[in-house]
Amino acid sequence: MTDLSVPPAQSTAQMPRDYGLKKRYASEARFKLYGMIAIGMGLLFLTLLFVSIITKGYTAFEQTKIQLSLTLDEKILDPAGTRDPKQLAKAIRYNKIIEPAFYQAIGLDPKDKAQKADRKLAKKIISRGAAIELRDMVLDNPDLIGTTQSVWILASGDVDSFVKGQISRQTDEKRRQIKDKQIAWIDALLDQGIMDKKFNSGLFTFGASSRPETAGIGVAVIGSLFMMGIVLVLALPIGVAASIYLEEFAPKNKWTDLIEVNINNLAAVPSIVFGLLGLAVFINFAGLPRSASIVGGLVLTLMTLPTIIIATRSALKAVPPSIREAALGVGASKTQTIFHHVLPLASPGILTGTIIGLAQALGETAPLLMIGMVAFVKDIPVSPLDPATALPVQIYMWAGAAERAFVERTSAAILILLAFLAIMNISAVLLRRRFERRW
Repeated sequence: MTDLSVPPAQSTAQMPRDYGLKKRYASEARFKLYGMIAIGMGLLFLTLLFVSIITKGYTAFEQTKIQLSLTLDEKILDPAGTRDPKQLAKAIRYNKIIEPAFYQAIGLDPKDKAQKADRKLAKKIISRGAAIELRDMVLDNPDLIGTTQSVWILASGDVDSFVKGQISRQTDEKRRQIKDKQIAWIDALLDQGIMDKKFNSGLFTFGASSRPETAGIGVAVIGSLFMMGIVLVLALPIGVAASIYLEEFAPKNKWTDLIEVNINNLAAVPSIVFGLLGLAVFINFAGLPRSASIVGGLVLTLMTLPTIIIATRSALKAVPPSIREAALGVGASKTQTIFHHVLPLASPGILTGTIIGLAQALGETAPLLMIGMVAFVKDIPVSPLDPATALPVQIYMWAGAAERAFVERTSAAILILLAFLAIMNISAVLLRRRFERRW
């Protein structure tokens, strides 16, 4: 009789132990290593970027100034004694007060004809904006006329760069903006303690200037705030209303599908296209003033709307259907269900999307260049209709300036812009965590 019995299966100990596991484990380990290397390289490059910006920009928060005892002579500033602001506003008169005081501080005789060449060289140590600062001080308080005041006046941009070590005294005099005589006077002023680096408040209050020591981001910050206010007032209600309609009320057909596709496409359109649209519609057709904050705000509103709509629709979708069903079950209308129950629960996501959209708009440059917000604006705007610029545009303009001192101001403005963006993004995360509901 044939033996049909099956031989016993091999024991586990006799089975081959290697089924390719070692190869797969090694492949997994290599993949993890590649990921760690990629993350490390990203952090390295990010660190190098921040270190480069910080090392170049932190010096801009200080400015070299000279302390002088200035006698505000009434015969020079206001011979008629009328205290007429138009007469007091003539900045050239204030040079006749500053320059003699400075010459005496470095040991020059203001009236000695033999020292005329030295006085001409010494005058370059003082910023041409010093007279304007003194004028503004007198205009704010005309009672200072006739008194003697101790005033810290601005040094020139080249002197500021030299004091900060950005111009080496070892460089040959012919290739150096600061001459040997000027260096001797600067050293003497530093030894006397009447030349020093002070906090550069002008960086935050001054407007545009061709001189780096009198250039600041005051106009740019105000212009950016006006634009962000316009974007918030227009984009948030329009974006939320459009999202509610598309998500809760609109019928699902080819027209709503077309609208949804276009909204998603608009979110990916290059920002410069919105600048061209703003130039054609708001400036050429509507006749709004060029380089005004209102035009920039309208352009950025168009650019931010798709982001807010997409984020709001996602937040509305995240609310469980049971909330709607429960509200409708107790007799609430469709509108009451949405505004009393769904919208409050979706508000964390809506706020997050809005803040992220505003942060994106704050850092945009290309559309603002197209609508002419690169104008040389010195005076602080008081309304969205006044000429202004924006913080990223100011950075762009400073980056193209030839003077050495603008390099540090460019980096400092980048640090300030990054601080604003960080605050906005951190606020979005905190608001989401604070109000988010777990389902």
